[in-house]
Amino acid sequence: MSAKLKLHAGFLGAGKMATALANGFIKTGLIAPSQLLASDPFEPAREHFAKETGAKTTANNLDVLKFADVLFLAVKPNQVQEVLPDLRHHFLAKHLLISIAAGISLAKIETGLGNGARVIRVMPNTPILVGAGAVGFALGKYATSADSQLARQLFSAAGVAFEVKESLLDAVTGLSGSGPAYVYLMIEALSDGGVAAGLPRDISTQLAAQTVLGSAKMVLETGLHPGALKDMVTSPGGTTIEGLHELEKGGVRGSLIAAVRAAADKSRKLAQAS
Repeated sequence: MSAKLKLHAGFLGAGKMATALANGFIKTGLIAPSQLLASDPFEPAREHFAKETGAKTTANNLDVLKFADVLFLAVKPNQVQEVLPDLRHHFLAKHLLISIAAGISLAKIETGLGNGARVIRVMPNTPILVGAGAVGFALGKYATSADSQLARQLFSAAGVAFEVKESLLDAVTGLSGSGPAYVYLMIEALSDGGVAAGLPRDISTQLAAQTVLGSAKMVLETGLHPGALKDMVTSPGGTTIEGLHELEKGGVRGSLIAAVRAAADKSRKLAQAS
C-alpha cells in the first residue's frame, strides 16, 4: 500500500475510465473515498461511480472545483469544449487539471481555462483498475516539476507511468491505450486453440490468460529482451518452433505492428478533427 496523499481529487465525468482510475487510486491506498468527488449530468453514471468507489458524486462541475485540488477531466472528447467555459472563471492557482480526454491538445485546454492554467494530458488504460496500468503523460506549458512528480506517483502506484512529449501520446494511445483489446483478442484466440485441441473452455481460458500474465511478468522482472525469452522456450525441432512458424505464416507480428500504427494514426486524425 502506498502512503496516502494529502489532497482532494475530483472527476469531471464519472464514466468507466473515471471509475477505473478512482478505484485504482483507492486500492493502492493513495487516496481514500472521502478524498474524492465526481460530477456527471447522467444519473446512472453517478450511481455506478458511487457504488464502485464509495465516493460522493454531484451533478454540478463547480462542486468539484470547490472541493478538489487535482481535477481529472474525464468527459468524452466532444464534450470538452462545452465543459471548459464553465470551469474558466472558477479555475484557481491551486488547481491542477489532468486530462484523459483523447485527442484534445494541451494548448486547447490551456486556452479554454485561461492563462497560467496547470494542465497535464494523460493516456491511461483500463488495466489500471487492477493495479496494472500503462500510462503516458505530457506536461502543459505551466505544469511544474512537482505536478509531474504527482502524476507519476498517482499513475505508477497502479502500474507504470512515463512522461513523454505530447507528440508521442498518439503512439501511447495506439500501443498501451488500445493494446488491452489486442491482448484480449489474443487470449480469446489462444483459448479457442486450447478448446480445438481438446481442453474444456474454462480451463483453456484460464491457462491462456495466466500464460499471458506470466510471460509479461518475465519481460518486466527479468529485463531480458522478449526475443531472448522466446528463444529460451524454443527447443530445436520442438513443439514451440512449430507454433511460431504458423504464427509467422499468418503474419501475426506484422498485424500487431500494423494495429498499433493504425490506432496511433486514428488518434492523430481525431485530434485534428477536434
